Amino acid sequence: MVFSSMIFIWIFLPLLLFFYFIVKEKYQNITLLLFSLFFYAWGEPKYILLMIASIVINYIFSIYIDKNSGTKRKTIFIFAILTNIGLLVYFKYFNFILGNINRILGSSITNTPIILPIGISFYTFQIMSYIIDLYKKKVKIQKNILDLALYISFFPQLIAGPIVKYKDINEQIKKRKVTLENFAYGTKRFIYGLSKKVLLANALALIADTIFDANITEITTLMAWIGSISYTLQIYYDFSGYSDMAIGLGQMFGFTFNENFNLPYLSGSITEFWKRWHISLSSWFKEYIYIPLGGNRKGNTRTYINLWIVFIVTGIWHGAAWTFIIWGLFHGFFIFIERLGLKKLLDKCHVINHIYTLLVVNFGWVLFRVDGFKKGLTIIKRMIIPTNINSKIRLYKIIAPKNIIIVIFAILFSCIIQQIFSKIKEKKYVKKILPITEPIIIFALWILCISSLVSNTYNPFIYFRF
Repeated sequence: MVFSSMIFIWIFLPLLLFFYFIVKEKYQNITLLLFSLFFYAWGEPKYILLMIASIVINYIFSIYIDKNSGTKRKTIFIFAILTNIGLLVYFKYFNFILGNINRILGSSITNTPIILPIGISFYTFQIMSYIIDLYKKKVKIQKNILDLALYISFFPQLIAGPIVKYKDINEQIKKRKVTLENFAYGTKRFIYGLSKKVLLANALALIADTIFDANITEITTLMAWIGSISYTLQIYYDFSGYSDMAIGLGQMFGFTFNENFNLPYLSGSITEFWKRWHISLSSWFKEYIYIPLGGNRKGNTRTYINLWIVFIVTGIWHGAAWTFIIWGLFHGFFIFIERLGLKKLLDKCHVINHIYTLLVVNFGWVLFRVDGFKKGLTIIKRMIIPTNINSKIRLYKIIAPKNIIIVIFAILFSCIIQQIFSKIKEKKYVKKILPITEPIIIFALWILCISSLVSNTYNPFIYFRF
């Protein structure tokens, strides 16, 4: 079940809201837990048992970590982390590892295809944040297994983030209050996120898929640029839209999640880009991998090694394919040369640094999107070196007036409009008209989204596979 589906909007969410607000406060967490498990079971009925098993196992681990000390405590902690990583590796990477072993050794070991459980990367990282912080005594043990289960399985951020650390939400699990103001903000945020997904990301996906799914011999230089720009915008609106919906849904039930995006395409460097893109993942890697490895406290050489490790892991986290690993290394390389001095040079010219960042990110998304590294390199080569190809793909179908308008709106709202609005929103006349105009805009967006969902069945979501 996806947030941008009629079943979720008209059946699941209204039913949950109804039962959540009519039950006594002490039963609200149980209500959220039951609905969250149903939400997950809707898309992955056979893997709901895996999630429940993971919850129970980690609950037991937490008890033994809490009541032991010294070497025994450390041993249990290491075993808990290895168990969680082991489950993730098996379900997400086993076939990839086996395929590479076959390729290297020339063997033909067969294995039954393993279906990737939706959201396993997200909820596994949430579990590990709890176990790690408990071991480091940054949080107290959660003795109520149902509350721990709610933290792990809470449906808004369950399958696509943002990744919520236990220490950021543990107090809210115990006690929270839903105000009319928070609920209104949550509703508004949900509709804005839904609009990003339905009105922009879905339309951009049609353009990008038409080009990237075509045979490489049919992709011209112009098509390569159209495809890469469309996908660059699609993945932003798709993922940030889902994060907006998750944050909005959390607010409806009294939870405050940290922001996951901060206008990443305004960045003036790749270093800045990763401070603005998928913030919850970057924060997780920084706190639980980069800093424990030594961060930047042990000299330049060790710092660079730590950065390379983080970006290799970043690539691996996104998927079981070499294209993802290369994408991670690609970004790691530019972080590396920026630390060597490139960033200081870029900061001297705010036009050049934005162009540089957008080009690097754009080329990176090509590698991220394609099915093979060779195809990705070929597309990037065609983007750089104009190539004359007699393609059978009719360009007029791709750059139809409707598509051009969508791309223009997507570019404007990815960063430009927000910059302009941030400068004028404090003006008196804007403060006066905003309370009147915003509800009208939100209602119009809602109608457009519902109309689009009714008439269109094309509703993909990129980050489900991660």
